Amino acid sequence: MLELAVLGLLKDQPMHGYQLSRELGDQQGGAWRVSYGSLYPSLRRLEKQGAIEALPDPATGATRGRKRTTYRITEEGERLFFELLQETPHDNQTEDQRFRVRLAFFRYLPPETRLRLLERRRAGLEERLATIKDSMRTTREHSDDYTLALMQHGRSTAESDIAWVDGLIATERARTGAPVSVKRRGSATLRRKEHLS
Repeated sequence: MLELAVLGLLKDQPMHGYQLSRELGDQQGGAWRVSYGSLYPSLRRLEKQGAIEALPDPATGATRGRKRTTYRITEEGERLFFELLQETPHDNQTEDQRFRVRLAFFRYLPPETRLRLLERRRAGLEERLATIKDSMRTTREHSDDYTLALMQHGRSTAESDIAWVDGLIATERARTGAPVSVKRRGSATLRRKEHLS
């Protein structure tokens, strides 16, 4: 996930480590703090793979006796970026963060790929919501107020995320002129025409 974000940022422009760290935090609205202890090993791995190259940064010169290194994406890095951007997640626990990182770079994907990834995200959220609802039904009598409150929060969050993704899907379909159809669990397909202003 960190490699995807780094490569995506380097597609825009070469950056040094401090810039990357700052941009990674800004990209997620300040919700994602990346330590240098995570960032620099990732940069070394990407450099070893040939996905990025490190160049001494003559513009910054010496900083406290050290020269900053600027990183630039390579052709291999471009290939790896698109591979990571479309990768099927293997760990559901990190999928929320992975989706947010992917979404930040959706502009690089063709519309049909964006739609496919959005619909896959929606299906995953529907599955999560169904699991929460099942759990609430089976454990309601045995759970304390705090556990129930946590489950209700999870349900509300999943429902809110589904509505948000539905909006992204509708916007994407409107951009391409395709009819907007959103499948709702247990009901017929709803069709709406939405136009961007």
